[in-house]
Amino acid sequence: MPLSTASLSVPDPWQLTRRLAEVAPYHVDVVGDGGIRRQIGDGHWTARPVGSELVLVVSAADGPALRDLEHDLTDRLATHAPEAPDPAWQDPVDGADIEILGPMVNDYVSGHSPRPDEVLRDLIAETISATGGSAGMQVSPDEGALLTLLTSVVGARLAVEVGTFTGYSSICIARGLADGGRLITCDTSEEWTGIARKYWERAGLSHVIEARLGPALVTLASLPHDLNIDVAFIDADKDSYPAYFEQLVPRMRVGGLILIDNVFLGGRVFDPAYQEAHHVAMRKLNDLIAVDERVDAVMLPVRDGLTVARRR
Repeated sequence: MPLSTASLSVPDPWQLTRRLAEVAPYHVDVVGDGGIRRQIGDGHWTARPVGSELVLVVSAADGPALRDLEHDLTDRLATHAPEAPDPAWQDPVDGADIEILGPMVNDYVSGHSPRPDEVLRDLIAETISATGGSAGMQVSPDEGALLTLLTSVVGARLAVEVGTFTGYSSICIARGLADGGRLITCDTSEEWTGIARKYWERAGLSHVIEARLGPALVTLASLPHDLNIDVAFIDADKDSYPAYFEQLVPRMRVGGLILIDNVFLGGRVFDPAYQEAHHVAMRKLNDLIAVDERVDAVMLPVRDGLTVARRR
């Protein structure tokens, strides 16, 4: 039971948050949207003004620790903001139960994003047929449209993709390249890239996309350090994300974008109870990028989380 929340209706949540930060006899960090965060051991609580409410979130490794953090925050509010109501903590949820994009939002976003053309629609259908449950690894149409847009915005002539799968994201990136541009995409599966090649041909992009089979770290390490990559997209095995990032950063041109998919891991990255290798690796990367002076970065709640890092 690692996560719980509460919302307090108060006259001025922004002022209340500032007061909690100023009078707290302990260290707090200021986080996005004017909120504050207190780290206690492996857990933490945050208080963030949202509209006319102060939204509280508590995260811990287990139920007893969660309750301790709830009590800590409740006591702080009672001491420093006695006018605020006591938090009514919602039942704890597991990180894997968090719905990042609800059905209503999903439907609305899908209805207001570019629709896949015939090539992409057929690729979606074949991916489902050929890969079954693995089809969820394919980027969504709205995220694919974002890849095309970002690639085009930076005028990319050279892109690198880590994780080809069946080629949907490759097509989207390649379609955003400037005239004469090229995409190097890495994967280990001949079967999946075989599907991708068929659709690259149908999309008229075979001459633009170069598939390199083999461990992506080996492929990336073989690339010249002065390559000046314009756009890189990471969407492969999550354990290796920090290593992929480190290989790519020195090879990016100034102003180039590294796009990192699945940084939420279906909500599990928020939940310290999940400690498998890919959970730990993703948290490590997210923490690194937040303070990395080589890049300017923003984490976006796009699908399963997308980080956009711009090389300084």
